[in-house]
Amino acid sequence: MVRDNMTMASSPNGAGDELFDQFLTDRGHSMETVGWEHDYNKKQCPECGGLHDTSASSCTACGWAPTR
Repeated sequence: MVRDNMTMASSPNGAGDELFDQFLTDRGHSMETVGWEHDYNKKQCPECGGLHDTSASSCTACGWAPTR
């Protein structure tokens, strides 16, 4: 059996994100901003665990970037 990787998006242009965030918050999901983790003198991606120099602004392995 082959499964496609699917991602969930509330909308293509971000419309309705506040309502979607409230829906998730009401059901116990945390909507806090996620940032880099640190491993020794490197930044570590919280999504895939990839290690990057401290100057990195996004993950080159999976494309993750911190929310602002």
